Amino acid sequence: MELSCGTLVVNGDRQLLLCHVTGTASWDIPKGLMDAGETPLQAARRELFEEAGLSFEEPRFQDLGRFDYRRDKRLHLFKVEVGDDMCSLDELRCTSFFPHHVTGEPTPEADGFRWASREELSTLCWPRMAQRLLSIDW
Repeated sequence: MELSCGTLVVNGDRQLLLCHVTGTASWDIPKGLMDAGETPLQAARRELFEEAGLSFEEPRFQDLGRFDYRRDKRLHLFKVEVGDDMCSLDELRCTSFFPHHVTGEPTPEADGFRWASREELSTLCWPRMAQRLLSIDW
């Protein structure tokens, strides 16, 4: 079973950082599959950096544990509280690319960033992800 590792970045208003998934109408947390030899924390930190350009020291990551997600995939989630230190998202950048399905050109996995409240998750995220995020106390 695959393991996807991600980070819930939570601001002082108890909102989550979401990344807009390029080419879709959906938003998601920064997350991705663990590479061979990585720990879940290493994978979550790498994905956070690749998808949003954020890097935090290991002690800031609170391990939330593993969660069922799909029949073939589980999630291992961490939380980082940023308080009011990240008011602007203007500096966030995605450096993880995939080939565009039509042009083949390198395309960033995420093309936008926003804060979202618990109430907004059901309309912004894919249903399975919204359900999982709403089941967690963050």
